[in-house]
Amino acid sequence: MRAAPAPVRSGARRLRTALLPRASSLSSHVRPIATTAAAPIPEPAPPPAAEPFAARGGPIIIHPPPSVDDAGSAPRAQSRRDRIRDARPFSDFLTDTFHRQHDYLRISVTERCNLRCLYCMPEEGVPLSPSRELLTTPEIVMLSSLFVSQGVTKIRLTGGEPTVRPDIVPLMRQIGALRSDGLRELCLTTNGLALHRKLESMVEAGLTGINLSLDTLDPWQFQLMTRRAGFAAVQKTMDRIFELNRAGAGIKFKINCVVMRGLNDREILPFVELTRDRDVEVRFIEYMPFDGNKWSEGKMFSYQEMLDVIRGRYPDLLRLREHRNDTSKTFQVPGFVGKLGFITSMTHNFCGTCNRLRITSDGNLKVCLFGNAEVSLRDILRRANNGEPIDEAAMVSLQEAAIKGSDAAPGTSLAVPDAEELLKVIGMAVKRKKEKHAGIGELEHMKNRPMILIGGPAQPRWQPVGLLPSVSHPPPWLTSATLNHHTPHHIRLFSTTTRRPSSSSSSSSSSDDPAPRLTHTTPSGTAYMVPIHDKQPTRRIAAAKCSVRFSSPVAARLVRANQLKKGDVLGVARIAGIMAAKRTPDLVPLCHNVAISHAEVDLVVVVPGEGEGEGEGSDGGERGGESGRVDITATVSCDGKTGVEMEALTAASAAALTVYDMCKAVDKGMVIEGLRVVLKEGGRSGRWVEGEKVS
Repeated sequence: MRAAPAPVRSGARRLRTALLPRASSLSSHVRPIATTAAAPIPEPAPPPAAEPFAARGGPIIIHPPPSVDDAGSAPRAQSRRDRIRDARPFSDFLTDTFHRQHDYLRISVTERCNLRCLYCMPEEGVPLSPSRELLTTPEIVMLSSLFVSQGVTKIRLTGGEPTVRPDIVPLMRQIGALRSDGLRELCLTTNGLALHRKLESMVEAGLTGINLSLDTLDPWQFQLMTRRAGFAAVQKTMDRIFELNRAGAGIKFKINCVVMRGLNDREILPFVELTRDRDVEVRFIEYMPFDGNKWSEGKMFSYQEMLDVIRGRYPDLLRLREHRNDTSKTFQVPGFVGKLGFITSMTHNFCGTCNRLRITSDGNLKVCLFGNAEVSLRDILRRANNGEPIDEAAMVSLQEAAIKGSDAAPGTSLAVPDAEELLKVIGMAVKRKKEKHAGIGELEHMKNRPMILIGGPAQPRWQPVGLLPSVSHPPPWLTSATLNHHTPHHIRLFSTTTRRPSSSSSSSSSSDDPAPRLTHTTPSGTAYMVPIHDKQPTRRIAAAKCSVRFSSPVAARLVRANQLKKGDVLGVARIAGIMAAKRTPDLVPLCHNVAISHAEVDLVVVVPGEGEGEGEGSDGGERGGESGRVDITATVSCDGKTGVEMEALTAASAAALTVYDMCKAVDKGMVIEGLRVVLKEGGRSGRWVEGEKVS
């Protein structure tokens, strides 16, 4: 055996006990199942049939050869009675406080995608993580093996778009080999653009199911919704899936369609027709809010509305019985081959039976698609390699070091660095999973990754995000090695980058006031929306002012007399300001959608030599000069979790622009000036007038 590299030798001691623990070594961490009548154990999914692919040289063999007994013959398969007798209790690490057993793992294998779908990715795209921050193939395989050892029976590979990962097929082969350890399903979520070129190899590697994301059957609408061409390639993938299934591939095929009002809701019935003579389940998904997808309740086409549309054409639509962990409500049109599903995460959430966990492409565990709490598994995994990514060569050395220090025979099990600590971290995260996610009215205001980065950074990446009860008093298993010599507030356990806080900062500072910083940027300078879900609603008021100063007194007199040809300048500007206040989140990217309770815009015309005009509160002619001006004051109020300063500023700005637009024919030298917040009330910061706090 060749000598292990220095980084590996330094971690050899820790790896001697890192072989995946089985039930015998996990008795203290595993909760026995209830002693009721034993439920039938499903038969493991058989490997894909070889016959359809014989022309390509036959299927790839991923199972290890069967062991041989003393008589020289292969042992017989276990009977159902034997399997029930030898069944292991489900892992307590993957069981939450609501007794949900998480046997389904989704792994994002890339952040990249070859489409730019409206609901998935912000129009400007997303900043991609450096490659060293993403999980390597050996790391994905080791984490998959760890979860399968604890009872995960289904793994789904997602993205981004998983087919753009160069080594996606070899990766699937290695994960598919876990069928001998209990994995039953290996699935893929894809946009189908490049899948047809890799489909046969994936089926040979163990692929059992495909979820195709497709929101339209119209090639032109496809280009509009995905911001890319490519419908013909997707159609080719669909045809190939049906062809392989006719040959016996046995791929479970589902199409996921996100329905958005005014965009593709008219295509519900064409999608239903797709199931007439094709064995496919079309699943309609309620439009869900993620960072950057400009979600609004008005765009959401609800489950009940979809049903009404379908029953208008097919009144005999039947509801089918679903599996308890299904995310969709399943229906079928009598006589049709395929089925219909509805994923109602916004109006009728299915959290009560959720059995899903997610690992992001940068190695963070998410226990809920709509939660912003994440914990890094990658950083714990890499400690045995001195914090460096584990590539193929490092993995071989780690396995050799682990086998050398244990009683296991080479090739009998996969060594996972710090497996026990990983399981403790996973168990803690699962135990803190909530009963259900937030609903409409709250969910859209919560910070979360864009959909493209979830297979679903919510917060500055090196900060703790709430999975530990108290980072200032870490639990006993959180060793000094885990803390990695940082202060408790910057635990590497939660890190997904190598950034560190500035060394000039001191935790022992005598000042209670934090250093001034921009609230809408992370420490790396990336813009993000400040989360407000933990704030309490209070009465909030804000007022903003500005002025439109004319270069000629003619304009001011015409506005005062309402003699401009374009109409009532003050009336139109007042309405424009109120409308702009209500549309502020659509104009300012990081603004929260606030339910405004009142908005008003006052405009006062100051004419040279005449003093104040319409309205009240003008400061006279002090700033009017000899040419006149319009003074604008916008006041906005709400009962909410965040202030309305931006709404007031937007209202004043829009009113000023309207005055400018309506007067530019008679005055081309106007100046808009003095835009500012003059009043802010409510919230923890109290009352402020002209930028000064008032007690």
